Amino acid sequence: MISYKRSINILKKSKIRIGDEILKVTDCLNRVSSNNILSKTDNPAGNNAAFDGYIVNSKDTKNLNKKNNKLFKILGTIAAGDRPSKKKFKKFQTFEIMTGSIIPKGFDTIIPIEQINFYPNKRKPKYILINNSIKKHQHIRFKGSDYKKNDLLIKKGTILQPSHILALKSLGITSVKVKKKPNIIFFSTGNEISNQNKIPEWKVRNSNSHYIQSLNNNFLFDFTNGGILRDKHQIKFEKEIKKISKSKVDIIITSGAVSAGKFDFIPTVIKKFKLSNYFKSVAIRPGKPILFAKIKGKPKVIFGLPGNPISSAACFRFFVYPYLQEILGLEKEKPLKAVLKKPFNKKINFTRFVKSKINTTKNGKIEIEILKGQESFKIQSFIKSNIWTLLPSRKSKFKKGDIVDCYFPNHSNKILI
Repeated sequence: MISYKRSINILKKSKIRIGDEILKVTDCLNRVSSNNILSKTDNPAGNNAAFDGYIVNSKDTKNLNKKNNKLFKILGTIAAGDRPSKKKFKKFQTFEIMTGSIIPKGFDTIIPIEQINFYPNKRKPKYILINNSIKKHQHIRFKGSDYKKNDLLIKKGTILQPSHILALKSLGITSVKVKKKPNIIFFSTGNEISNQNKIPEWKVRNSNSHYIQSLNNNFLFDFTNGGILRDKHQIKFEKEIKKISKSKVDIIITSGAVSAGKFDFIPTVIKKFKLSNYFKSVAIRPGKPILFAKIKGKPKVIFGLPGNPISSAACFRFFVYPYLQEILGLEKEKPLKAVLKKPFNKKINFTRFVKSKINTTKNGKIEIEILKGQESFKIQSFIKSNIWTLLPSRKSKFKKGDIVDCYFPNHSNKILI
């Protein structure tokens, strides 16, 4: 039995290559950028109005005051989307300008509409009256003040979110190179597993395949259900691996049959193949029997998850997903730090993944409550939880107020942090 830290190091050394593809921006949500993406244009593309108002040349207002005021002739209205004029304008002239409109040459500052004095009246104005000096560059958004052309927009290895889609479309980028989704095939195991809804008490409804399939959009993979392997399907499973080794499948995942029971055939079958990396049994709870193998000379890996639903869910989150991060080129996921609400004890040599609930206190602290019902067969606490707390080995007693590491169960911390 190896430590969790060592098992993760083995995963890092067992990377397989995932190719790239070019997608339309509108199709790349939750995909991973393969390259740094640079802005194709300045944003804003030109100097434009930040307020509705009237635009003037600040030099024309330099010596104006209440005793020395001036009428500025209104030449018309400039709306957002209007082609900017190339004409030269005389002194003491103005345009009404709408938010987002390009600033015409010869003008450099905007007076907000609320501050305008109209002449002869507001209903039919021909002039605006200015009786004070106006500062240059008021209420103007400058070209390139947000992004300049060729500025870094999105880093390589970023999970693309709706905010990125907005930026890409705003800056004229129509397609991006992203990592292909890894292909996962999933096998449930055991005579007790059933796909039927009505079952006798000696059967178990198949939930693990549905849970993992439901994660495929958030955790960046394509899912194929390989069906159920029964207790005497050793030869069938061996044939499936041989067939998959020639297919586009990247990752084989099984659920169940990895422990030390009479019908736990997954490790025996896998060991028949030439492997470059392998481990079985990790000092964790839940999920201790977990297995991992990389087929030598093939871009294929196998994860053998425990059959218990909570153990399977925990092992996917803390083994399969970190592996997906590695092969997709994502930066290491950072834990969310939270304060422990109550003390908790565990075995010193085991890493624990505990079902927890995260809350914010009245004084703004992020607080974690470890829920009752940590047994791996109990799903009630999993439903009540909204986060996993990872308690590392080499420490057995965790006190109230200790800061602990937390991971969201159904999506990457990277999306929110």
